[in-house]
Amino acid sequence: MKTEAVIEHITGWLRDYSEKAGTNGFVVGVSGGIDSAVSSTLAARTRLPLLVAEMPIHQGRDQVSRARDHISFLKETYANAESREVELTGVFDRLIGALPDGPDAGAREMALVNTRARLRMTVLYYLAGLHGRLVLGTGNKVEDFGIGFFTKYGDGGVDLSPIADLSKTEVYEVGRALGVNPAILSAAPTDGLWGDDRTDEDQIGASYPELEWAMGFDGDRSALGARQAEVLALYERLNAANRHKMEPIPVCPIPDALR
Repeated sequence: MKTEAVIEHITGWLRDYSEKAGTNGFVVGVSGGIDSAVSSTLAARTRLPLLVAEMPIHQGRDQVSRARDHISFLKETYANAESREVELTGVFDRLIGALPDGPDAGAREMALVNTRARLRMTVLYYLAGLHGRLVLGTGNKVEDFGIGFFTKYGDGGVDLSPIADLSKTEVYEVGRALGVNPAILSAAPTDGLWGDDRTDEDQIGASYPELEWAMGFDGDRSALGARQAEVLALYERLNAANRHKMEPIPVCPIPDALR
Protein backbone atom coordinates (compact mmCIF):
# COMPACT_ATOMS: atom_id res chain seq x y z
CA MET A 1 0.00 0.00 0.00
CA LYS A 2 1.19 3.51 -0.83
CA THR A 3 0.62 4.67 2.72
CA GLU A 4 1.49 8.35 2.40
CA ALA A 5 -0.62 8.66 -0.75
CA VAL A 6 -3.54 6.95 1.02
CA ILE A 7 -3.23 9.40 3.91
CA GLU A 8 -3.31 12.36 1.55
CA HIS A 9 -6.23 10.86 -0.37
CA ILE A 10 -8.39 10.34 2.74
CA THR A 11 -7.48 13.76 4.12
CA GLY A 12 -8.52 15.42 0.87
CA TRP A 13 -11.70 13.33 0.68
CA LEU A 14 -12.72 14.42 4.18
CA ARG A 15 -12.00 18.07 3.47
CA ASP A 16 -13.89 18.03 0.17
CA TYR A 17 -16.87 16.22 1.69
CA SER A 18 -17.24 18.72 4.52
CA GLU A 19 -16.85 21.73 2.26
CA LYS A 20 -19.36 20.44 -0.32
CA ALA A 21 -21.82 19.61 2.47
CA GLY A 22 -21.45 23.11 3.89
CA THR A 23 -20.55 21.81 7.34
CA ASN A 24 -18.07 23.11 9.88
CA GLY A 25 -15.71 20.16 10.29
CA PHE A 26 -16.08 16.95 12.29
CA VAL A 27 -16.94 15.27 15.57
CA VAL A 28 -15.45 11.88 16.44
CA GLY A 29 -15.48 9.68 19.50
CA VAL A 30 -12.06 8.58 20.75
CA SER A 31 -11.79 5.28 22.62
CA GLY A 32 -8.06 4.66 23.00
CA GLY A 33 -8.06 2.20 20.11
CA ILE A 34 -6.31 2.28 16.75
CA ASP A 35 -9.35 2.89 14.57
CA SER A 36 -10.55 6.01 16.37
CA ALA A 37 -6.95 7.26 16.70
CA VAL A 38 -6.36 6.99 12.96
CA SER A 39 -9.76 8.42 12.01
CA SER A 40 -9.39 11.42 14.31
CA THR A 41 -5.83 12.13 13.16
CA LEU A 42 -6.87 12.02 9.52
CA ALA A 43 -9.67 14.47 10.32
CA ALA A 44 -7.23 16.74 12.16
CA ARG A 45 -5.00 16.81 9.07
CA THR A 46 -7.78 18.52 7.09
CA ARG A 47 -7.21 21.63 9.25
CA LEU A 48 -11.00 21.93 9.53
CA PRO A 49 -12.48 22.24 13.03
CA LEU A 50 -12.36 18.92 14.87
CA LEU A 51 -14.04 18.03 18.15
CA VAL A 52 -12.87 14.76 19.71
CA ALA A 53 -15.10 13.34 22.41
CA GLU A 54 -14.15 10.95 25.16
CA MET A 55 -17.27 9.27 26.57
CA PRO A 56 -16.32 6.79 29.33
CA ILE A 57 -18.86 4.28 30.61
CA HIS A 58 -17.26 2.08 33.30
CA GLN A 59 -14.13 2.28 31.13
CA GLY A 60 -10.92 0.44 31.89
CA ARG A 61 -8.09 2.62 33.17
CA ASP A 62 -5.77 1.71 30.28
CA GLN A 63 -8.39 2.61 27.70
CA VAL A 64 -9.02 5.98 29.32
CA SER A 65 -5.29 6.67 29.58
CA ARG A 66 -4.66 5.86 25.92
CA ALA A 67 -7.62 8.00 24.82
CA ARG A 68 -6.44 10.98 26.84
CA ASP A 69 -2.86 10.65 25.63
CA HIS A 70 -4.10 10.58 22.04
CA ILE A 71 -6.28 13.63 22.61
CA SER A 72 -3.25 15.45 24.02
CA PHE A 73 -1.25 14.46 20.93
CA LEU A 74 -3.95 15.83 18.63
CA LYS A 75 -4.28 19.13 20.48
CA GLU A 76 -0.51 19.61 20.66
CA THR A 77 -0.04 18.81 16.97
CA TYR A 78 -3.11 20.34 15.33
CA ALA A 79 -4.44 23.79 16.27
CA ASN A 80 -7.88 22.90 14.87
CA ALA A 81 -8.44 20.06 17.38
CA GLU A 82 -10.41 20.52 20.58
CA SER A 83 -11.86 18.00 22.99
CA ARG A 84 -14.79 17.32 25.30
CA GLU A 85 -15.10 14.68 27.98
CA VAL A 86 -18.67 13.55 28.60
CA GLU A 87 -18.83 11.18 31.57
CA LEU A 88 -21.65 8.75 30.83
CA THR A 89 -21.25 6.17 33.57
CA GLY A 90 -23.90 7.71 35.81
CA VAL A 91 -26.28 8.28 32.91
CA PHE A 92 -25.88 4.67 31.80
CA ASP A 93 -26.43 3.32 35.29
CA ARG A 94 -29.62 5.35 35.70
CA LEU A 95 -30.84 4.15 32.32
CA ILE A 96 -30.24 0.53 33.35
CA GLY A 97 -32.32 1.17 36.45
CA ALA A 98 -35.22 2.33 34.28
CA LEU A 99 -35.11 -0.61 31.88
CA PRO A 100 -36.99 -3.88 32.45
CA ASP A 101 -35.23 -7.19 32.92
CA GLY A 102 -35.66 -9.92 30.32
CA PRO A 103 -36.00 -13.69 30.51
CA ASP A 104 -32.49 -14.29 29.14
CA ALA A 105 -29.57 -12.85 31.12
CA GLY A 106 -27.18 -13.22 28.17
CA ALA A 107 -29.53 -11.39 25.81
CA ARG A 108 -29.94 -8.59 28.36
CA GLU A 109 -26.17 -8.25 28.73
CA MET A 110 -25.73 -7.92 24.96
CA ALA A 111 -28.59 -5.44 24.75
CA LEU A 112 -26.91 -3.30 27.41
CA VAL A 113 -23.56 -3.51 25.59
CA ASN A 114 -25.25 -2.16 22.46
CA THR A 115 -27.01 0.48 24.56
CA ARG A 116 -23.59 1.83 25.57
CA ALA A 117 -22.70 2.36 21.92
CA ARG A 118 -26.06 3.98 21.16
CA LEU A 119 -25.74 6.32 24.12
CA ARG A 120 -22.38 7.49 22.79
CA MET A 121 -23.85 7.97 19.32
CA THR A 122 -26.52 10.22 20.83
CA VAL A 123 -23.83 12.38 22.43
CA LEU A 124 -21.84 12.63 19.21
CA TYR A 125 -24.87 13.80 17.24
CA TYR A 126 -25.74 16.28 19.98
CA LEU A 127 -22.24 17.76 19.76
CA ALA A 128 -22.35 17.72 15.98
CA GLY A 129 -25.68 19.54 16.05
CA LEU A 130 -24.31 22.22 18.36
CA HIS A 131 -21.44 23.01 16.05
CA GLY A 132 -22.81 22.18 12.59
CA ARG A 133 -20.39 19.30 12.06
CA LEU A 134 -20.34 15.78 10.68
CA VAL A 135 -20.05 12.65 12.82
CA LEU A 136 -17.04 10.66 11.70
CA GLY A 137 -17.13 6.85 11.69
CA THR A 138 -14.21 4.77 12.90
CA GLY A 139 -15.02 1.33 11.49
CA ASN A 140 -12.56 -0.57 9.29
CA LYS A 141 -13.36 -2.77 6.29
CA VAL A 142 -13.51 -6.08 8.15
CA GLU A 143 -15.82 -4.71 10.81
CA ASP A 144 -18.10 -2.70 8.51
CA PHE A 145 -18.34 -4.97 5.47
CA GLY A 146 -16.98 -8.35 6.52
CA ILE A 147 -18.48 -9.53 9.81
CA GLY A 148 -20.64 -6.57 10.86
CA PHE A 149 -18.74 -6.11 14.12
CA PHE A 150 -20.41 -2.89 15.20
CA THR A 151 -23.60 -1.74 16.87
CA LYS A 152 -26.43 -0.80 14.55
CA TYR A 153 -27.28 2.85 15.25
CA GLY A 154 -24.42 2.91 17.74
CA ASP A 155 -20.88 3.15 16.40
CA GLY A 156 -22.51 2.33 13.05
CA GLY A 157 -24.53 5.56 13.25
CA VAL A 158 -22.27 8.02 11.44
CA ASP A 159 -22.26 10.53 8.60
CA LEU A 160 -19.15 9.33 6.77
CA SER A 161 -16.50 6.63 7.14
CA PRO A 162 -12.92 7.53 6.25
CA ILE A 163 -11.23 4.16 6.95
CA ALA A 164 -13.98 1.69 6.01
CA ASP A 165 -12.10 0.66 2.87
CA LEU A 166 -8.94 -0.16 4.85
CA SER A 167 -8.29 -3.54 6.43
CA LYS A 168 -7.22 -3.60 10.07
CA THR A 169 -3.66 -4.34 8.96
CA GLU A 170 -3.74 -1.28 6.71
CA VAL A 171 -5.19 0.86 9.51
CA TYR A 172 -2.17 -0.04 11.65
CA GLU A 173 0.15 0.87 8.77
CA VAL A 174 -1.54 4.27 8.43
CA GLY A 175 -1.40 4.74 12.20
CA ARG A 176 2.34 4.20 12.29
CA ALA A 177 2.84 6.70 9.48
CA LEU A 178 0.66 9.26 11.30
CA GLY A 179 2.68 8.96 14.50
CA VAL A 180 -0.07 7.38 16.59
CA ASN A 181 0.98 6.64 20.17
CA PRO A 182 2.90 3.33 20.44
CA ALA A 183 0.68 2.32 23.37
CA ILE A 184 -2.30 2.39 21.02
CA LEU A 185 -0.44 0.57 18.26
CA SER A 186 0.55 -2.23 20.63
CA ALA A 187 -2.76 -2.58 22.48
CA ALA A 188 -4.98 -5.55 21.67
CA PRO A 189 -8.04 -4.34 19.72
CA THR A 190 -11.17 -4.05 21.86
CA ASP A 191 -14.55 -2.39 21.45
CA GLY A 192 -14.44 -1.22 25.08
CA LEU A 193 -18.14 -1.96 25.63
CA TRP A 194 -17.96 -4.66 28.28
CA GLY A 195 -16.26 -3.03 31.23
CA ASP A 196 -13.56 -5.72 31.31
CA ASP A 197 -10.42 -6.68 29.39
CA ARG A 198 -11.96 -8.84 26.67
CA THR A 199 -10.54 -8.18 23.22
CA ASP A 200 -12.13 -8.24 19.80
CA GLU A 201 -10.47 -11.61 19.17
CA ASP A 202 -11.98 -12.96 22.40
CA GLN A 203 -15.42 -11.95 21.19
CA ILE A 204 -15.09 -12.92 17.55
CA GLY A 205 -13.02 -16.09 17.85
CA ALA A 206 -10.45 -15.09 15.21
CA SER A 207 -7.77 -12.45 14.73
CA TYR A 208 -8.09 -9.61 12.26
CA PRO A 209 -5.39 -11.05 9.94
CA GLU A 210 -7.35 -14.33 9.89
CA LEU A 211 -10.58 -12.50 9.10
CA GLU A 212 -8.90 -10.47 6.37
CA TRP A 213 -7.74 -13.73 4.81
CA ALA A 214 -11.25 -15.19 5.00
CA MET A 215 -12.80 -12.04 3.55
CA GLY A 216 -10.62 -12.35 0.46
CA PHE A 217 -10.66 -16.16 0.15
CA ASP A 218 -11.65 -17.48 -3.26
CA GLY A 219 -9.77 -20.75 -3.53
CA ASP A 220 -10.05 -24.49 -3.10
CA ARG A 221 -11.81 -25.28 0.17
CA SER A 222 -10.66 -28.87 0.06
CA ALA A 223 -7.05 -27.72 0.38
CA LEU A 224 -7.62 -25.75 3.61
CA GLY A 225 -6.11 -26.74 6.92
CA ALA A 226 -8.29 -27.27 9.98
CA ARG A 227 -7.81 -23.74 11.37
CA GLN A 228 -8.36 -22.13 7.99
CA ALA A 229 -11.59 -24.06 7.51
CA GLU A 230 -12.70 -23.06 11.01
CA VAL A 231 -11.99 -19.36 10.40
CA LEU A 232 -13.69 -19.37 7.00
CA ALA A 233 -16.80 -20.99 8.48
CA LEU A 234 -16.79 -18.44 11.32
CA TYR A 235 -16.44 -15.56 8.88
CA GLU A 236 -19.27 -16.80 6.67
CA ARG A 237 -21.55 -17.34 9.68
CA LEU A 238 -20.96 -13.83 11.03
CA ASN A 239 -21.25 -12.28 7.58
CA ALA A 240 -24.65 -13.91 7.08
CA ALA A 241 -25.92 -13.21 10.61
CA ASN A 242 -24.98 -9.52 10.43
CA ARG A 243 -26.00 -8.89 6.85
CA HIS A 244 -28.87 -6.71 8.13
CA LYS A 245 -26.29 -4.23 9.44
CA MET A 246 -24.36 -4.00 6.20
CA GLU A 247 -27.21 -3.54 3.73
CA PRO A 248 -29.68 -0.66 3.33
CA ILE A 249 -32.83 -0.83 5.45
CA PRO A 250 -35.40 -2.99 3.63
CA VAL A 251 -38.34 -1.03 2.28
CA CYS A 252 -41.63 -2.77 1.58
CA PRO A 253 -42.66 -1.75 -1.96
CA ILE A 254 -46.37 -1.06 -2.48
CA PRO A 255 -47.66 -2.41 -5.83
CA ASP A 256 -49.25 0.17 -8.10
CA ALA A 257 -52.46 -1.89 -8.07
CA LEU A 258 -52.84 -1.19 -4.36
CA ARG A 259 -52.54 2.55 -4.64
